[in-house]
Amino acid sequence: MYPRTYVSTTPDKVAARLIDTGEEVTYAQLDERSTRLARVLHDAGLRRGDVVALLSNNDLRCFEVYWAAMRTGLYITAVNHHLSPEEMAYIVNDSGAKALVAAGAKGDLAEAIVELTPDVSLRLAFGGEVAGHGSYADALAGASAEPLDDEPSGAPMLYSSGTTGRPKGVRPPLPERQVYEPGELVVGLAGPVFGMDSDTVYLSPAPIYHAAPLRWCGAVQAIGGTVIMTEKFDAERTLAAIAENQVTAAQFVPTMFVRMLKLDDDVRTSYDVSSLKLAIHAAAPCPVDVKQKMIDWWGPVLVEYYAGTEGHGMTMINSANWLKKPGSVGQAVVGVLHICDEDNGGKEQPVGEVGTIYFERDEMPFSYHNDPEKTREAQHPDHPNWSTVGDIGRVDEDGFLFLTDRKSFTIISGGVNIYPQEIENVLALHEAVTDVAVIGVPDPEMGEAVKAFIQPAPGANPGPELEKEIIDFVRSKIARFKAPRSVQFVDDLPRTPTGKLVKHELKRQYVTGG
Repeated sequence: MYPRTYVSTTPDKVAARLIDTGEEVTYAQLDERSTRLARVLHDAGLRRGDVVALLSNNDLRCFEVYWAAMRTGLYITAVNHHLSPEEMAYIVNDSGAKALVAAGAKGDLAEAIVELTPDVSLRLAFGGEVAGHGSYADALAGASAEPLDDEPSGAPMLYSSGTTGRPKGVRPPLPERQVYEPGELVVGLAGPVFGMDSDTVYLSPAPIYHAAPLRWCGAVQAIGGTVIMTEKFDAERTLAAIAENQVTAAQFVPTMFVRMLKLDDDVRTSYDVSSLKLAIHAAAPCPVDVKQKMIDWWGPVLVEYYAGTEGHGMTMINSANWLKKPGSVGQAVVGVLHICDEDNGGKEQPVGEVGTIYFERDEMPFSYHNDPEKTREAQHPDHPNWSTVGDIGRVDEDGFLFLTDRKSFTIISGGVNIYPQEIENVLALHEAVTDVAVIGVPDPEMGEAVKAFIQPAPGANPGPELEKEIIDFVRSKIARFKAPRSVQFVDDLPRTPTGKLVKHELKRQYVTGG
């Protein structure tokens, strides 16, 4: 299913609305514009398996680019616009993107990476002129509105940073079907598992470059529902959007729950959210007390899932089951769960024992682009169709999964993955730093905050001035959201005789005040 499915029955139905501006796009418009853009990409020489990159804030035209890729057999790589130009250019180059579509609102960034991405042959900009880019509107106006004879399904290829600090592209195999034929995973889950249909009004307050917003908005449009998008998350504005648009389904990360719960009671209760039948949350562990307060407020409409950008598997739990098993992320709805002992050759663990989480599928559902070694590391040594993203957990006697650790000490702050190694790499050669370690520490609003532990170099003067210097230095090198929120100076860091940093010990020392 895709937008054209609904043109003959509900052409004027709103496919997406941006509530900040009131702008809307109907199914007829979404179909025509994505068809024209598909023609533009095809005429520029892009063929099945090629990549189109998207650099944009939350804008309705992102859905036109998404569906143009989906109906042309292309991969779409949405780029995080909070990254530095060098980080963005790496993703565009590594993906092999032949085309890039940019928003005028991010024109300075798009201009900054033109010279850094020489293999991009087609550049288009919407919502304003951008140097080095053609006009998106003019390109569509000059293209045919007739669909291509062949419309093979495309797929997202999104980037998820690894522990080495370099982002890695998650590349699923392209499906062997046309775009109008059933089979897309998230679309298949949206209806039978999550209860969505063509009457669904779905609120998406998160950045569209993330995997969940992009895929779930696409799924809602594939089943004929309406997407309500905000430019950015705001706690009170979100409640108003639910009330004003009679939202029936929405997706959040736990940090958003925290911010809504922190609103004054008179503000929270002034908005009617009774239309909400489904409040999905994912991307980060939700504190038990936060989730309980949300259920007390909104009722048993919360549904949590655990999955990854890799699409290797998924668990799901509704409110009723969570109240019986607080802290669980549910039972498998995609793939078969296996908990394995990595220190014992990947042997499967008994019920209740902690180990690495694997999902068994009929075939390996992804690869890491340009990184076959990383792909092999994600596969079980004896079962190549079992894959993991490195998370640790246990399964109880009823098949409910409980997460007990983060993958490779990934910091999850506000639902966004931050990888310590990248920050450590930036600071490793700083003249005031002898040794450095970065971990996530508990934060009441963001879930976790980035904290750097620094062993100062001889002659350095540890204190507030050096702390500020270190934080500003990181911000000058990589995206600001990755920079430490605080720095603690220490005499030394726990390392093994071979030099390996023992982060478990560091976290233990921090928690116990050692």
